[in-house]
Amino acid sequence: MSAEWALVTGASDGIGRAVATRLAESGRAVVIVARRADALEMLATQLRVAHNVEVRVVVADFADPAAAAHVDNVTRDLDVSIAILAAGYGSAGRFDAQPLAGEVAMVQVNCGSVVDLSGRFLARFRALGRGHLVLFGSIVGFSGVPYTTTYAATKNFVQAFAEGLQSEVAGSGISVLSVAPGPTNTGFAARARMQMGAALTSDAVARAIMSSLTLNGTIKPGALTKLLHYSLAMLGRRGRTFAMGKAMQGMARTKS
Repeated sequence: MSAEWALVTGASDGIGRAVATRLAESGRAVVIVARRADALEMLATQLRVAHNVEVRVVVADFADPAAAAHVDNVTRDLDVSIAILAAGYGSAGRFDAQPLAGEVAMVQVNCGSVVDLSGRFLARFRALGRGHLVLFGSIVGFSGVPYTTTYAATKNFVQAFAEGLQSEVAGSGISVLSVAPGPTNTGFAARARMQMGAALTSDAVARAIMSSLTLNGTIKPGALTKLLHYSLAMLGRRGRTFAMGKAMQGMARTKS
């Protein structure tokens, strides 16, 4: 068996798929997790052939509160030392025009499952004496953002959660990396019914993660992300909320 295993959720497309590919390219064995078995099996075959690494497929829907326990249980025989929690989704448009069930499920996927998986894998990392946990914030995760209200709130949560964990694990041989990208061309935009302009590629974000994997802190991949973040920071929290709301209103394909 390979010495080092990495687990990636949301691996069927977007950033998760790009990170899984980069991990396999580096010679690591990977556990790829997502809802779509067919997409995972296709990716697993590609990674095995291209990079000669072990790949384990785990099908899980993190809208189900039992999914994190399932992922933990079926990987207990592996020394997973990297956990990249990329599964998540969003919506665009006025909050009260969205299907409420979808907004509630988003909180479970983007926050509940992240807390559950983080707790389980941090405990495993403590037992190993090492490990790297990667969580996904967003440029919208530093204030309230109209027209993607629930999504932005979930990313506010993840960012704050990551910052707390970073302090707790300091000096332990474990790192917690928060990734806060700006606009990125992924499957996320289509699901959220958004139009993306100048945007990062998923692979650009994956490369930034790989180069910062052991960092206990936050990265903002790409020049555009950094420019947007620091420009918005100068506006203060209320100003950011207003400016980001205007931007999101223009990006949504349908306006309610």
